[in-house]
Amino acid sequence: MKRLLVIILSGLLIALPSCKYFKGGALFGKKSRNTTVMKAREDSIKLADSLQKVKDISQDIEKPKLDSLTRIDAGRTASEANHKYNIIVGCFITPKYAAGLTEQYHKQGYDARIIKAEGSRFEFVSIEALDNFRKAVSRLRQFQDTLKIESWLYVKK
Repeated sequence: MKRLLVIILSGLLIALPSCKYFKGGALFGKKSRNTTVMKAREDSIKLADSLQKVKDISQDIEKPKLDSLTRIDAGRTASEANHKYNIIVGCFITPKYAAGLTEQYHKQGYDARIIKAEGSRFEFVSIEALDNFRKAVSRLRQFQDTLKIESWLYVKK
C-alpha cells in the first residue's frame, strides 16, 4: 500500500512540473477565470441589447397612442377655455380624494374633471362645464335638487 502511494506521488511530481501549471490555464488558472468573466460580460451585453430592443418596440407601439392623447388633451383644453362656468361638487387639497370623487362620478356617467384653482392649493371636481351663465345656473339648480345640494358654481377668469 505504501509503495502504491509513493508511485502515485512520484508520477504526479513528474507529470506536473511546477505550480505554474495550475496558474497558467489549467483548471484553476487565470485563463479559466478570464473566460468565465468574458462569458458573463457577453451575457450581460446580450441581455442589455434585448432589453433595449424591447424598449424601442414598446416606444414604437406607445407613440401613436400618446400622440392621440395629446391631440385629445389639446382639444379638451381648448373646449375648457370656452367653458367659463363650472358646476363644482367637491373641493379638496388632497389630490387623491379629488381623483376618487372624479372616478365616482365617471362611474355614474358624468364627465367629471379636476380643475386646479388659480392661486390656491385646492382642486375642484367639476361635474359639468358650460359657457352660458343662464344655462349654468339652471343646471346648477338641477344638480342641487337631484344630485348634491352642496354643489356650487365656479367661474373661471
